[in-house]
Amino acid sequence: MIEFGHLTHPGLRRSLNEDSYYGDGELGLWLVTDGMGGQGCGEVASALAREAIVREVRAGHSLVHAIRLADEDIIQASRRRNASLPMGTTVVALRVQGPRFEVAWVGDSRAYLWKDGRLEQLSQDHILAHELVSKGAASTDEAAAHPQRNAITQALGVTDPTHLNVASLGGDLRPGMQVLLCSDGLSEDVRNAEIARILAYDDCSAQECVDTLVGAALDGGGTDNITAILVRCH
Repeated sequence: MIEFGHLTHPGLRRSLNEDSYYGDGELGLWLVTDGMGGQGCGEVASALAREAIVREVRAGHSLVHAIRLADEDIIQASRRRNASLPMGTTVVALRVQGPRFEVAWVGDSRAYLWKDGRLEQLSQDHILAHELVSKGAASTDEAAAHPQRNAITQALGVTDPTHLNVASLGGDLRPGMQVLLCSDGLSEDVRNAEIARILAYDDCSAQECVDTLVGAALDGGGTDNITAILVRCH
């Protein structure tokens, strides 16, 4: 049995919430999108990505293919708007089919796995620091000190479809496991140790855990929009 909780909050420093999310236990699909672009464009991009991914998964396409089509949809919408800057969004998504799960992402929205009393970050942020290290252009310490280390290198609507890196991984979803999807408004203001402590609560529902996580992000400064979805396997 799958149980999930979900919540989004604009944070304490933003008047507009450009995050979007979706959760459907029957479809076995959950996702978080974090828009960017200013002047409301981020909100549009994150919603377009959500709608495209849900539409394509419902049509029987794979999660990775659905995310690629979302990239194309946002690029076409940007061209119709004739905006000076493209609108874009990150995405992290979870698909559960039977005993298997798949996580796919673009950008710095994250997926975490709680298993056997331990928290593991499944996704790897598409940011400049990781790109520099992976290409051998900088050491880990040099990349960590780079002034643009957190600059996003991949985003839907911004990255050309021919260069889009939709990262994915999968595994078995067993009873007791939990998958957390979140925008960087949560991961930036809540340390992994605190996330693990909250997910370890055995007597809390998934929704109560999500409420506590978002509350922790607000207590940590609420510097950005905050969105979290927690999916539990019972």
